[in-house]
Amino acid sequence: MREDGVDLIPRERSRRGWATHGVRSAYLRLRSAIGLAPLRIPVSLIVLTGAAWAVMLHRALSMSAPMDRAGHGAMGVEMIGEFTLGGLGVFLAVWTVMMGAMMLPSAAPMILTFAAAQARRDRNVAVPTWMFVTCYILVWGYAGLVVYVLLHAGKDLVDHLAWLESGAWAPLALGVTLTLAGLYQFTPLKRLCLRHCRSPLAFVKQHWRDGGAETGFRHGLYCLGCCWAFFSVQVAAAGMMSIAWMLLITLVVFAEKILPHGPRISVAVALGLIALGLLVGSGAVRLGG
Repeated sequence: MREDGVDLIPRERSRRGWATHGVRSAYLRLRSAIGLAPLRIPVSLIVLTGAAWAVMLHRALSMSAPMDRAGHGAMGVEMIGEFTLGGLGVFLAVWTVMMGAMMLPSAAPMILTFAAAQARRDRNVAVPTWMFVTCYILVWGYAGLVVYVLLHAGKDLVDHLAWLESGAWAPLALGVTLTLAGLYQFTPLKRLCLRHCRSPLAFVKQHWRDGGAETGFRHGLYCLGCCWAFFSVQVAAAGMMSIAWMLLITLVVFAEKILPHGPRISVAVALGLIALGLLVGSGAVRLGG
């Protein structure tokens, strides 16, 4: 498919051409393809992302009271009480809004590329595109369920083991989390997922399914594989309600996925996480909410 000489979904020959024409050519193609998406789609994404950030900012300000028990705030259990369906529902609602705020900016090129491809195939653009977005966010919602269970398991462990009450273990746990997150940046799975997230045109070509749901779900899985370690750091370092950590991780994810030198940025972030993890774990640096 072409529009003004641009392959919206490139054929094999087009993808081979990316390697010879360099990064600049690829980004020009992507920008041209995104420009074919109906204007209402990017406007809606901006409004949705802004609303999500507003909700998270309001909730963070309303939860300004510090945690009294050592280690609980740092390990992100400030949002959980008893394990109930109601508590799970509230947690998943807040988690999903947070994922929308943090992930939609970096997912926007993929979403707009899908919308542009849908516009060339069918006049009905809005429904498949929002099915794509919904299923993408749904993947992160499922991840939130796992996080909720793990946080409760950690909370129960602290409550039942008296020697954990002092919180002396927290710096070591945080240091290990930071170090493992940094090491994950070098794994083949991370590189595979990042490559898919950085190539919207190739991803849409390879994973296109009518309706948008399956394509969005697959992109969500790659995105989860790319970024889950960053959110483990956020929860461990400052809890879910830290706007500063939310902004930092949003910028890191955006840089990895969108900027021309994203893979190099990924390596730099990895080295920084490992170094910080060693310093925090040894007690040389104090890090928390």
